[in-house]
Amino acid sequence: MKIKIKLLKLSTRKTLWAYAFLLLPLLFFLGVRIIPTLQAFQMSLYNWHVQPEQRTFVGLANYARMLTDTRLHQAFRNMLWYGILGVPAQLILGLVVGLMLHSIRKFRGFFRAVFFSPYVAPAVAVAWVWSLLLSPHLGIVNQVLYYLGFEPQPFMTSPSQALPTVTSVVVWQFLGFHVLLFLAGLESIPRDYYEAAQIDGANRWQTFRYITLPLLNPTIVVSLVMATAAPSTGMLQLFTHVMNLKFDDPGGPLGSTLTVVLYTYQRAFQAYDMGYAAAIVVVLFVILLIISLLQIRLTSREVEY
Repeated sequence: MKIKIKLLKLSTRKTLWAYAFLLLPLLFFLGVRIIPTLQAFQMSLYNWHVQPEQRTFVGLANYARMLTDTRLHQAFRNMLWYGILGVPAQLILGLVVGLMLHSIRKFRGFFRAVFFSPYVAPAVAVAWVWSLLLSPHLGIVNQVLYYLGFEPQPFMTSPSQALPTVTSVVVWQFLGFHVLLFLAGLESIPRDYYEAAQIDGANRWQTFRYITLPLLNPTIVVSLVMATAAPSTGMLQLFTHVMNLKFDDPGGPLGSTLTVVLYTYQRAFQAYDMGYAAAIVVVLFVILLIISLLQIRLTSREVEY
């Protein structure tokens, strides 16, 4: 008796292999993102204690408590300012430097390494070095300002200058990452479009506006999301730089550099208020998710080559 073996179509096999390869990152995402978030939500419903029998169910009391927490409100305001100042700076500077590096031929690799090297440096080391450079009395930056005829600046000891100072350090360190993103996007644009535009008499601005910028849209979306909400590098999730640029007063002076992530850490591991910290984590997760989805929805569009 002959047994007929029905072979799968080539397209079906490709689809199955695609799902098989997507399964691993999906499991990783579930394990690293979704499951911890659900556990944080469960923890936020309790007055948490290390001993399970001493945990008491409080419902949404931790979330209601956030409405009257003025320090948390300050952290959210600071988070907004970090985003307003830092995200456009990273995108604009990354695009400008990327365009400049894309236009040169000699020493391109050297300049790429120069701009990318701060990104691979440990954030703690970067923060400590800049805290010394920006010291009000002994820092090299103030010494240079003094020799140039300017008044020394307080930087991290001033409530009005501390947040822009932290933002500048973060932008400086992560600029190289966005430069490489835009360089990759620029090199993926076919040269035929530029040659056709040149034949039609388009100037540089017209070429940039109607060819370069639209075809860079996928790169802009990735850079925007990474600069906004990516762990460690996103302006809305700053922790390491704020913690170490002013190590004697994290989030200071007077809470002017406090971030939501840093405040969550303080509530969880210094005040041991785990339930309240978990509630903040859940709210922050929802906010970042909404912002990321809105960014992708508003900036993504079809690109035809």
